[in-house]
Amino acid sequence: MNSPSTRLFALWVVLLAAAGSYALTTGVRQSMGLFVSPLNTATGLGIGSISLAFAFGQLWWGLTQPVAGAIADKIGAGRVLFFGVLMVALGTFITPYMSSTLGLILAVGVLAAGGAGLAGPSVLMPAATRLIAPERRGIAFGVVNAGSSFGQFLIAPIAGMLMLSFGWASALQVLAIVVLLSLPAAFILRGAPAPHSPAAPQKLSAGQAMRTALRDRNYLLLAAGFFVCGFHVAFLATHLPGVIAACGLPLQFGAWSLALLGLFNIMGSLGIGWAMGRWRSRSLLALLYATRAVAVLLFLLAPKTGLVVLVFAAVMGLTFLSTVPPTAGLVAKFFGPANMGTQFGIVMLVHQVGAFAGVWLGGKAFEVTGSYDWYWYVDILLAVGAALINLPIREARVVRAAA
Repeated sequence: MNSPSTRLFALWVVLLAAAGSYALTTGVRQSMGLFVSPLNTATGLGIGSISLAFAFGQLWWGLTQPVAGAIADKIGAGRVLFFGVLMVALGTFITPYMSSTLGLILAVGVLAAGGAGLAGPSVLMPAATRLIAPERRGIAFGVVNAGSSFGQFLIAPIAGMLMLSFGWASALQVLAIVVLLSLPAAFILRGAPAPHSPAAPQKLSAGQAMRTALRDRNYLLLAAGFFVCGFHVAFLATHLPGVIAACGLPLQFGAWSLALLGLFNIMGSLGIGWAMGRWRSRSLLALLYATRAVAVLLFLLAPKTGLVVLVFAAVMGLTFLSTVPPTAGLVAKFFGPANMGTQFGIVMLVHQVGAFAGVWLGGKAFEVTGSYDWYWYVDILLAVGAALINLPIREARVVRAAA
């Protein structure tokens, strides 16, 4: 039987499996900023060297996106997700045993971040895209993206409590075991349904899909703005606890700030998914980037109290990864769902090049100047530029879905 209720149930099972696996892998990954200071104390490598390892992880996560997307386009999301989860767990578990920059690059950068890339949006977003009509993709993207935010909201405070109760090394190893809870999602997502429309664009090879995308002006503008997104959010995920510690506030504020980033991005992701059915995605992206610029400027001017940093984290959370659904939606509008794993993966790679720059330069700025102020000034300028660069993107008018 293939009744509408059965199809709807199957759709939600897939969406929740994708969102749940994204929650656990991203939640652990986005909580790693809490461990920068303990790693520095334990290894004596310096914030700059540790930031390099974390920055390499951001870059490597991006490099896996086109590859993971292309493989998932061929063999389905489930197998790719399975190996990704195992890599995240292994890399996280062995991190406490690493005492050199190279060792941290292997554990945090290659294994944990690479595994999170295999279990990332270029695999999960297309799995949702192929199951849903174009006018309803926005909410599907929002649900999957909200999963990553819920994971951060849930896991960051747990990581903080584990650190206080058992020490940072044991906390990391407990988190590695928690990641394995996402393995059942790999079996739910093991199939790769064909695009729902008979008129869907013809399947291309990975090389053809890349060339088609890179010749498109709108796609290049979208990717340029997404570079800034990576620069911003990776810095927050890695260095926000350090920013808060530099303000003289205790560890709990760092953990709760990361949690608030996740909690409010749930609202932001679901809200942006709803808004995509009503307004153009390019306008929503411009609004998100402009909001970041204003929020950072106000944070620089405000007194650094506990309430201020929590409010700042909440506002940043509304925009944190809310850029992903409209970005994924635009890629699907430009080229269709058939090759979306590859084409969205390239955009994610550009995002992570920005993430590498944000994490590494943020650490170097603090190491050289003793504060993060210069990073924030650059971030404001880039956010304004990203808002402006999205406006020329040509996009078809939104066709509102029926109630």
